Amino acid sequence: MAQGPQQSSSPGASSTLLCTSLTAKTVDGMLAEAQEALAAGADIVEIRLDYLEHFSPETDLPSLLDTCPLPVIVTFRPAWEGGLYNGEEAPRLAALKYAAALGADFIDIELKAAHVYFAAATSTAHPNNRVIISSHDYQATTSEEELDALVEKCKAAGADIVKFATTAQDITDAARVLRVLQRAVASGQPTIALAMAERGQITRILAPKYGGFLTFGALSPERQSAPGQPTLSQLLNLFRLQEQNAATKVFGIVGNPVSHSRSPAIHNAAMSSIGFEGVYVPLLVDNMATFLKTFCSKDWAGFSVTIPHKEAALKGAATADEVATAIGAANTLIRQADGTLKAYNTDWSAAISAIERGLGGSGTAEAAHNSPLKGKTVVVVGAGGAGRALAFGAAARGASVVIANRSASRAIELATQLNSTPPAKGVALEEVSSGEVSGDVLVNTTSVGMHPLEDETPVPAAALSGYTLVFDAVYTPLRTRLLQEAAAAGCAVVTGDEMFVGQAADQFRLFTGKEAPVELMRSVVLDSLK
Repeated sequence: MAQGPQQSSSPGASSTLLCTSLTAKTVDGMLAEAQEALAAGADIVEIRLDYLEHFSPETDLPSLLDTCPLPVIVTFRPAWEGGLYNGEEAPRLAALKYAAALGADFIDIELKAAHVYFAAATSTAHPNNRVIISSHDYQATTSEEELDALVEKCKAAGADIVKFATTAQDITDAARVLRVLQRAVASGQPTIALAMAERGQITRILAPKYGGFLTFGALSPERQSAPGQPTLSQLLNLFRLQEQNAATKVFGIVGNPVSHSRSPAIHNAAMSSIGFEGVYVPLLVDNMATFLKTFCSKDWAGFSVTIPHKEAALKGAATADEVATAIGAANTLIRQADGTLKAYNTDWSAAISAIERGLGGSGTAEAAHNSPLKGKTVVVVGAGGAGRALAFGAAARGASVVIANRSASRAIELATQLNSTPPAKGVALEEVSSGEVSGDVLVNTTSVGMHPLEDETPVPAAALSGYTLVFDAVYTPLRTRLLQEAAAAGCAVVTGDEMFVGQAADQFRLFTGKEAPVELMRSVVLDSLK
């Protein structure tokens, strides 16, 4: 067992420890995982005794503790607290006390069992041993008042470190957990606070910013020890855990879904390349208005916005630029000095430029008056935020715009709002799918065909042959079924990464006030899609 964990004293560096749970079924397997964790950059490991098959405390604990290359937390989680152990309490607690006597750095004991653990003589415990008292809620996240009280109960029960883990049913649950963590840390109580599941993932990623004692990372995605757990590599390399501190500005991609998004990869790499003190996180949001009301501090400096929240983003902003107002949707929100949000739309220019290049134009703002889209008929599939942006952009370039949507009434409404010359037309999507309505350029702005539903397509192959060019805003996968079938039909195709990189570069300038490293951003996206 290595020397106990040392929290960094470097100015600006994170003092939050990075832990991974060892969940192999054998002692040898756990020791192999410990070596893997050491190589991956973990500071400490959690030995989950409840995962061991045929566990023998007398032989297995000395082997684990004497050989482990990192400091250890010993946990023997019972089934009633979400673990795998189904036996009697006495031998479980005896094993934990034996681990303490052998010099384990930390013992994790559940709040419900703490009084029994401490009731027995503990004089044999190693003097450097510390106790984590933990509580887990696998159903929900209670109120801040109840969580504050839970922290106090753990302290009163004898905790050196308090740990509580809840389940996030909404991303606002994560905000409550982070606020409770801040208060506990401010009071001088070392605390581990986590909200499980994807909606709570930011509590794991941002633990250093909010002062968490440690956070957990998995050795690989399939070896998560709790839902929503990022990998060690993601925490260290993507989210730059060791560089975070209280002053770190937080940005993120707001959408539903967001797990497919390459935005965290592209923006974090770009921020790191210029030494910008910020981190960019995925934000799975169900209700945009509630999210914006909750995440309203200046720490949350800006958001990228994707499906289905672009129209709600504009409504939630105090001010907006002319383009976002004209389009009726925003893909970017920037925190202003007074704490309010200003909305922007960087979608349309990036996508239109990519389409113009696909048609042989330069795709530059300076050449807009001579756009190859002028006089063309552009069929836009989808009447959401991205559809609004692309329809606006095509009309601004002098194209005749047709908006196709499953709900014809929504397409007609958007066409009317566009107020373009020539007038835009709204039709039912089935009219495009049947070939009854066609044009020169087909633009898909829906999520149809996005991972994990790659086999779907918004427009069947039989309806594609009349188009000169087909553009798909979906970029995961890069070559969607729509684009594959369009190429087979003889159409030129433009992939969604071109729009993605262009709009992200514009967002980066708004986020940081610095020029975007466009080539780096493009290479990050392409590498992530391989």
